[in-house]
Amino acid sequence: MEVADLKILFFDVGGILLSNGWGHEAREEAAKRFNLDYDEVNALHNFIFNVYEIGSITLDEYLDTVIFNHPRDFVREDFKDFIYSTSVELPMLQFLKEWKKDCGFRIISVNNEGKELNDYRVRKFKLHECFDAFVSSCEVKMRKPDPGIWQLAMGIAQASPQQCVYFDDRKMFVDTAQKLGIRSFQHTSLESTKKILETLKKENLKK
Repeated sequence: MEVADLKILFFDVGGILLSNGWGHEAREEAAKRFNLDYDEVNALHNFIFNVYEIGSITLDEYLDTVIFNHPRDFVREDFKDFIYSTSVELPMLQFLKEWKKDCGFRIISVNNEGKELNDYRVRKFKLHECFDAFVSSCEVKMRKPDPGIWQLAMGIAQASPQQCVYFDDRKMFVDTAQKLGIRSFQHTSLESTKKILETLKKENLKK
């Protein structure tokens, strides 16, 4: 690979820049707060959440199946507010916003997220300050680890695999991207990813 040909950075969002949008920790907390049967909720979630993430159903339809399949002593809007409130910023976000200003790369999000959560997180955390484009599962009707989502991202970027670098906190997704020829790194800490990015920036400046 010619390092000088690097053009595009692909980044996951949940687990790197923000907490996961509706991860198991948040569902456990919801079960405690709203007096839910966690095992039941989790089983139904696992059946249908992928369908939500590819945009085939709305958040309300997801909740109809997973939460409001029984009479509840709380209202839908309170539960949705709780879901949104579980999204929190991680330290990497502010670093990437600053780093992007003079990094010389285009940065594109490649993430699995349901539409309402995705839209909320983009607005709330001003993710346009990080990303030049969003390849989100809810919009493109594919989700990682489908190789097609990276192939679509490369098509949008008009870049070859050798011109891209991908970051994800999940090894399975890193491995899938690598099989497509994309140089990929597993995010494990702010410091380790910062070092990789600074190295990429120095390589890019050698052009």
